[in-house]
Amino acid sequence: MDNPIQLNQENLEAIGSRIPVPNYSRSADKSGIVHIGVGGFHRAHLAYYLHQLKNSGDASAWGICGIGLREGDANLHDIFKKQDHLYTLMVKHPDGNIEPEVIGSIVDFKMGTTDPEPVIVRMAHASTKIVSLTITEGGYNFNPTTGEFNFDNPDIQHELQHPDDPKTVYGFLTAALKRRRDAGLPAFTIMSCDNIEHNGDMARKMLLTFAEAQNPDLAQWIAKEVCFPNSMVDRITPVTTPADIETLAENYGVQDAWPVTCEPFLQWVVEDKFSNGRPAFEKVGVQFVPDVGPYEKMKLRLLNAGHSVLGLLGALHGHPTINACIEDELFKNYLRAFLDQEATPILGDIEGIDLEDYKDSLLERFANPNIKDSVSRICSESSAKLPKFLIATIHENLATGGSIKFATLVIAAWCYYSDKQVNQNGKPVEIIDAMQSKLHDGAKESATNPLAFIRLESLFGGLAKNERFEASYTSLLQELYQGVAIKKLMQGMISK
Repeated sequence: MDNPIQLNQENLEAIGSRIPVPNYSRSADKSGIVHIGVGGFHRAHLAYYLHQLKNSGDASAWGICGIGLREGDANLHDIFKKQDHLYTLMVKHPDGNIEPEVIGSIVDFKMGTTDPEPVIVRMAHASTKIVSLTITEGGYNFNPTTGEFNFDNPDIQHELQHPDDPKTVYGFLTAALKRRRDAGLPAFTIMSCDNIEHNGDMARKMLLTFAEAQNPDLAQWIAKEVCFPNSMVDRITPVTTPADIETLAENYGVQDAWPVTCEPFLQWVVEDKFSNGRPAFEKVGVQFVPDVGPYEKMKLRLLNAGHSVLGLLGALHGHPTINACIEDELFKNYLRAFLDQEATPILGDIEGIDLEDYKDSLLERFANPNIKDSVSRICSESSAKLPKFLIATIHENLATGGSIKFATLVIAAWCYYSDKQVNQNGKPVEIIDAMQSKLHDGAKESATNPLAFIRLESLFGGLAKNERFEASYTSLLQELYQGVAIKKLMQGMISK
């Protein structure tokens, strides 16, 4: 389409003749939710739910102020400033149809990297009712094996000595909560939207551990006044590509520097525990439950683990995307075997969920050819993901005598991939991981010392000392180093 319209508040009426736009007024003063970690997922999930609610005429007093605590957030901050915090959500259907819509629920965005004060002020303001988080598994600063807080982090050490100069999410939360307490204001809710089992409990444990070391009196107040609801979130949200930006401009006439793409599926299950009120999210499909635990475990052990199974094996074989993996019948059958034989047996019954239907839907979602979720995105930060998604399943099946063979091959593939850093066609693979150097060092040694990689106890716990796992893992790893194709090993697992 000729002359695409630049996305901003002034142009909304003109854009509205081309794609749906917000029908509500937007004010930076109405930011009852402060959200830390404004990535694609947040914009396709919580921000979209609030947008729907506001479009329906509800939640007029609610909006979102985004917060960036990493240098990498500066680019989004600049784009948001130019676009008046508007962005386009592009829902991609399996049949190729794309539904774009301008989302207006984010009304402000502040960076905390150079000057923390404006962020603390916003969080401490009386209008802030909820501080929500999508900071990824690695942002919680815990040891993945012990689950304990990592006080060795230099930024944490800085914050303990300089509470008014925060660097991490914990420093900002304690600084803001202290001001609220001192001003006689009620506490805000801290709501995790990350893929961690019992994410609210984890946020509470980590924050209280930090606060007790920094300010014990404040820690007591937080423990009494702040609610930390657990939640289960779900929507596949691939990284935005230049082609997405081009499609939006050429086909729909909207110039957006950072649209977000996602699948049609959307789910959010939350415990109804809030300190200071919340939007009526149940009106737009959010499910409020007394205990979110079974739903969390289902999603992490099926969807998230399934993604990692496809991602790591697919990366080693050379598949570029998740849908390409599912289009390969061997990968599809291997994933289903893992889900049926290793993940499902440890889940038990989940009220209101038919697990067979849920697994069928996962395969359909992964196969969406219009999403094209890259295996490199799925493999990124595997050291933060796999202990919760996959390695925990191995531990549970070892304890009960269940199957471990499908997951064990994934761990062997992860080791080989971390060592060689190329796929089995000799092409480089992109490795993005905070533990990349440690993973590479352990994997490199595995060619002659097969257990070196899994002796990283912070990731694997005691797997290196388990005879059943050790025997299976060592055999598979040796075959990989001998040049056996990953697909041959996968076929062998299915055939056993």
